[in-house]
Amino acid sequence: MSVLENQTAIQNTVDDKTVVREYFNATGFERWQRIYGDGEVNKVQLDIRTGHQQTVDTVLEWLQADGNLVGLTIADAGCGVGSLSIPLAQAGAKVDGSDISEKMVEEAKSRAGEVLANASNLSLAVQDLESLSGKYHTVICLDVLIHYPQEQAEQMIAHLSSLAESRLILSFAPKTCTLSLLKKIGSFFPGPSKATRAYLHREADIVKMLANNGFEVQREAMTRTRFYFSRLLEATRTVG
Repeated sequence: MSVLENQTAIQNTVDDKTVVREYFNATGFERWQRIYGDGEVNKVQLDIRTGHQQTVDTVLEWLQADGNLVGLTIADAGCGVGSLSIPLAQAGAKVDGSDISEKMVEEAKSRAGEVLANASNLSLAVQDLESLSGKYHTVICLDVLIHYPQEQAEQMIAHLSSLAESRLILSFAPKTCTLSLLKKIGSFFPGPSKATRAYLHREADIVKMLANNGFEVQREAMTRTRFYFSRLLEATRTVG
């Protein structure tokens, strides 16, 4: 990569991150707070709420089926309003949730305070993916990669992999002919409050990125509603 290309890539990363942060601290927060809540929403928002919850439920089912959640160290990167972090903490896991949006984290803390009698095993902080540090048994990143292009997604997966001692769980919007068409005609994220770029990723590319960082896919799932599409992969660290 030339110096100019590298500078352009860095600038694009900053631009995407800034757009995401500003969006989820303003109109985006208002929209997604409603979607992730249980109040009245329109049909499109209800459809997205249903899809997102199905993805969260699948992850919870996977982790609960393993029978070792109590005391398990988990990083929930891009935790949003705590849809996954909170039930994981309720199940006894030691969870560090983080999000680029201050308003999202504030909402997550408020929701956690309502349902957790003792929140000692749940930490919620304002951080972007690149600044995360530490070591965790499991690192989870749901519905975040859609905000970043291929090059930045590769960098983020490499960084998240460095934090995961055993397992990495990712979801992303798969790049298929159908979804590419929907995105092109503006139907992938309908509504006047859409303000972030929506990047689709080929599953083969994501699998290769995981393999390059020493991880092999073990479980997979697909959530598909009218307006929500999410491919979910669980990968474990390979030995040797």
